Amino acid sequence: MLASDKTPRQIVNELDKYVVGQDQAKKAIAVALRNRYRRMQLPVDMQEEVTPKNVLMIGPTGVGKTEIARRLAKIVHAPFVKVEATKFTEVGYVGRDVESMVRDMVEVAYKMEEEESFKNVRSQATSKANKRLVKLLVPVKKKETKANDQLNFTKMMRDLQNGNFADYLNQAGLNGQEENPNDVTDEVRNERLSVNEQLQKGLLENTEITIDMDDPAQALQGQNDMLGQMGLDLNALGSMMPKRRVKRTLTVKEAREVFIREESEKMVNAADLADAAIQRAQNTGIIFIDEIDKITSKSKQNAGEVSREGVQRDILPIVEGSQVKTKYGLVKTDHMLFIASGAFHESKPSDLIAELQGRFPIRVELEDLTAQDFIRILTEPKNALIRQYVALIGTDNVDVTFTKEAVERIAQIAFDVNHETENIGARRLHTILEKLLEDLLFEGPDMQMGEITITEAYVDEKVGKIAGDKDLSRYIL
Repeated sequence: MLASDKTPRQIVNELDKYVVGQDQAKKAIAVALRNRYRRMQLPVDMQEEVTPKNVLMIGPTGVGKTEIARRLAKIVHAPFVKVEATKFTEVGYVGRDVESMVRDMVEVAYKMEEEESFKNVRSQATSKANKRLVKLLVPVKKKETKANDQLNFTKMMRDLQNGNFADYLNQAGLNGQEENPNDVTDEVRNERLSVNEQLQKGLLENTEITIDMDDPAQALQGQNDMLGQMGLDLNALGSMMPKRRVKRTLTVKEAREVFIREESEKMVNAADLADAAIQRAQNTGIIFIDEIDKITSKSKQNAGEVSREGVQRDILPIVEGSQVKTKYGLVKTDHMLFIASGAFHESKPSDLIAELQGRFPIRVELEDLTAQDFIRILTEPKNALIRQYVALIGTDNVDVTFTKEAVERIAQIAFDVNHETENIGARRLHTILEKLLEDLLFEGPDMQMGEITITEAYVDEKVGKIAGDKDLSRYIL
């Protein structure tokens, strides 16, 4: 999958819907992304020579660094991974190795490819899932005899001796045994036609049925396995053993989704998905390395801690371009886009090792948020905080409105507290709004319905007094 062909201006316009201010950072990010698309338009031999223009974002916490990178990935439908630089350790120490960020990236890319492939076959998978549901809702009435039991047992043993494991598992009921067509009577067929008609009309969605499904715990165990983290392919081993099945009682609607996924997995080629995931990760992947300032040699470090410079040197080959072994195959990092960020309060970008500095040619400094920025954050974005809280409280049939003066007062309190205590940027708004609406969120369900207006006086009463007390605001706001 190629990088998005959106222009830098279009990218910035999309980012403006979710992130307030920071125009310079948005512009730099948009240009870096557009350069990836430009590279894909070049002749193949020249594509290999053009390296990505990685970005280093400098600014305090809560000003939008992570949000810009995350929204960017969503805009262009690119696999995105956020990692903390402080979580990695130097080679030879216990902890996460730097290559794990690339493995995580490929895992995200695989899931994206899988979901897209599942969408393409969903109509066929839904049809097959509905057939399975009908069979479960109207099961056949088997008339087993002792002679039949003996014949089945004999056949199972013969299949096992001949190496026909799939047939053996079916006979043993370990692999989703198919029903015998001879057991389907005319009565069952007619009843199934009736049930199928009800199913199509959506009349049985809340009916509960018991189904056999893959054990979710087994899938999770495979994902978290240490061998998988080392890049070893566990699928080959897993395909030799039957999947562990568990019984669950679900509604027809929930069971259909389980069956659709199972049928979709049968219709898509895992090898094709793996190859497409690698290509997607290599050409469009975005890795966001946060807190990179914490691994500089000038940052605070206690005795006995892993060498921060050692971690930098381990990250360097990944950013420079290398091959990483994953369970889906070898992945090149040459053309992945790396976005690093840090506050750099106690250090500066020049404290990074020289080689790593050179791999982040685009540098942007994000500005501190003003009271006016806070007003915009509260009201303008699609996911504006005030809209979120109004919608949440609205679920209790309580209509909440904020006056203009109240919004301005909330923004000013957030700005003041940030400068008098620790500057945590827009995250301060979450704390203040939670404290402001605490009573309303508690009493809302009991009010049944009503209209509440949040005024400036109400803000001062609930939050203003706390904000005015430096010692109190340090702990509460």
